[in-house]
Amino acid sequence: MLSASKPILAPTSLTAMAIRLPPHAPTHYALPHRRTPPFRSIARAAPSPSTTSTAVSLPPSPKKVLVPIAMGTEEMEAVILAGVLRRAGADVTLASVEDGLEVEASYGTRIIADKSIAACANQEFDLVALPGGMPGSVRLRDNEILQRIMVRQAEEKRLYGAICAAPAVVLMPWGLHKGRKITCHPSFIGDLPTFRAVESNVQVSGELTTSRGPGTAFQFALSFVEQLFGPHAVEDVHSTLIDAGLERSTEVNRVEWPFDHKPQVLIPIANGSEEMEIIMLVDILRRANINVVLASVDESTNIVGSQRMKIVADKCILDASDSKYDLIIIPGGPAGAERLHRCTTLKKLLKEQRQASRMYGGICYSPLILQKQGLLQDKTVTAHPSIVNQLTCQVIDRSKVVIDGNLITGKGLGTVMDFSLAIVRKFFGHGRAKGVANGMVFDYPKS
Repeated sequence: MLSASKPILAPTSLTAMAIRLPPHAPTHYALPHRRTPPFRSIARAAPSPSTTSTAVSLPPSPKKVLVPIAMGTEEMEAVILAGVLRRAGADVTLASVEDGLEVEASYGTRIIADKSIAACANQEFDLVALPGGMPGSVRLRDNEILQRIMVRQAEEKRLYGAICAAPAVVLMPWGLHKGRKITCHPSFIGDLPTFRAVESNVQVSGELTTSRGPGTAFQFALSFVEQLFGPHAVEDVHSTLIDAGLERSTEVNRVEWPFDHKPQVLIPIANGSEEMEIIMLVDILRRANINVVLASVDESTNIVGSQRMKIVADKCILDASDSKYDLIIIPGGPAGAERLHRCTTLKKLLKEQRQASRMYGGICYSPLILQKQGLLQDKTVTAHPSIVNQLTCQVIDRSKVVIDGNLITGKGLGTVMDFSLAIVRKFFGHGRAKGVANGMVFDYPKS
């Protein structure tokens, strides 16, 4: 399925968003050309007194992070946590609390964990962070090995955290919320003690950090980067993730995306594809009741993403090619995009898609694939800054998402939520897109 060709991609970094610092760091800073988020987005309780230790000159050891997952875990939260922290240099272990390593997450994505939770029972971690989702949070709560790990983590005053449903469903029954200010998903905020509950997107209270949902998962993960590695690491990771100060979306040559059935979307993936982009796309589109097929262009349906996370595709590309799709979306990730570019079956599908005036698009590095296949002629796009100079079509660099007729393109990893919600809006209108965004606790524009 893959034919030889020359490399077409060369990654560089983006600019990103700002985040407040932990108590031990300088009180404020701002990244260049960034708008600082509202103070309510990340809140901190006053730090408790602690004794100072004598500094020693030892080489830094890798920070070890545990992210447990279960059947029904919110896949965006788990993958964003692992992906962001691995970009910062952390040694992240995805651990399954189920009998096997393969876990089906809340919106049907299958993820293969690195280890079982039993294999982590006697290890020491700098951070244990729980994703939310239902029934995933309940299954995390009911795992005795994980409970012992978390209780020990809190007792030994190492970092721990939870997002979405997990603060209410997991931490409270274990008593790990006591004496702390905490937040969680709005659906569960009523279950928190009134005098301890807050509505900030991220709440840091001593060693405990909590957050609200998938739409705040980047802030949640970056708060841990800050606490583990300091503000310079936050700035470095920011530069690979987010574009700020940009228009959310621009549309030219407006056309309707008509449909009289449940929309069918194909997302081809390969080894080296950007797993955070894949998971966010699938999760958000399935929340909107869109049928999404993940198709591997490699020999196996088991794909290893750019940050070494393992995802199981629904089909191989040959099997997926038997169907017609309302939309085909090409994810980024330099190595993965290279492999997608070499897939002859995908080339045929994309050519047929344009000839039939059906929708197609790409994000991050993948608009260059579309150009190589002659699919950007007379089109206007946005793309990752590192490839903009290689594009011969018109580029709108100030926008996170550009829609030109039946083509949709996105700028980068930090714009995937906007990109996905733009697709939902084109299929179903603003009402459906806003409903999906609200469920994720994501700031959707009023207009």
